[in-house]
Amino acid sequence: MSISEEQVKNALKSVKYPGFTRDIVSFGIVKSVQIEDGEVTIQLALATNDPNVPAAIKNDAEKAQRAKVLIDIHAPPAGAGTGMGATRIPGIRHVIAVASGKGGVGKSTVAANLAVALQQTGARVGLCDCDIYGPSISLMFGTRERPMATEENKIVPIEQYGLRLMSMGFLLDDASPAILRGPMVTRYTQQFLRQVEWGELDFLVLDLPPGTGDIQLTIVQTVALSGAIIVTTPQEVALIDARKAATMFEKVNVPVLGLVENMSYFVSPSDGKRYHIFGSGGGEREAKRLRVPMLGQIPIDIATRESGDRGIPIVGEDPESVVAAEFKKVAQSLRKTLR
Repeated sequence: MSISEEQVKNALKSVKYPGFTRDIVSFGIVKSVQIEDGEVTIQLALATNDPNVPAAIKNDAEKAQRAKVLIDIHAPPAGAGTGMGATRIPGIRHVIAVASGKGGVGKSTVAANLAVALQQTGARVGLCDCDIYGPSISLMFGTRERPMATEENKIVPIEQYGLRLMSMGFLLDDASPAILRGPMVTRYTQQFLRQVEWGELDFLVLDLPPGTGDIQLTIVQTVALSGAIIVTTPQEVALIDARKAATMFEKVNVPVLGLVENMSYFVSPSDGKRYHIFGSGGGEREAKRLRVPMLGQIPIDIATRESGDRGIPIVGEDPESVVAAEFKKVAQSLRKTLR
């Protein structure tokens, strides 16, 4: 009985990447399947410094599909999330980066509400505002409290709504800009990650600035990320930069956990009709192109903007709203993906 390439790949979907619930097919590890005279050869490609990972995958793949499994292993590029210098933060199970290739897509709103949604699942959650030049988490959580320091000279994060928070906004006045050169920005970013008394957390959400520059590279070189979430809006001008952000994380060996399409549509309060202000389907098409899950489609909503300005993320202020339900769906998906 003949076997097809599609059947082989379907069988390989039962093979999970070590430490994740996602399979090796969705991670893009399967590079080719060759079938000749009934003999199956599977070619995999891995970027890792951990010899246990390819051994486990090879063993599981051979169990799932009787085949010859070849693995091309190469070291992650310089600055990779699993490379030299990038280590786990003590006490924190998972660090998730919320990123975008461009500004104006509502990334901080997504990061803030996702953190609250994760906390509502019963997880212990922290949120670190890594946008040094344009911090907004302090406003979105409605506190101007100044952080204190421990005797060990560690920063004590601000606690609000059950979350632990750190942001440059807690250190500056509203009208005070962060006038800093690259080395100082790198130093502050490292301090926010390493010199904050985060304690025991299930998730630390990082609100990254837009782009693929110094701060992003500092983060992947400083801390081992469990993965990244890419935030975009549906139109092509945003999707172009979302691809760049996703490609950056791929190059530094950080898995992209999925894509969130923000400002996906607007529901008219007068007639309930749905309007796709920025186009439709762009996020879904991009998720398929990147071979990552579409985690959520967040509508553009007046109440979401108002709650953020008041300092209460919409998931906390109105947990029964349509927007909150979508963020809760994203949070539940992440809890299933990350053990």
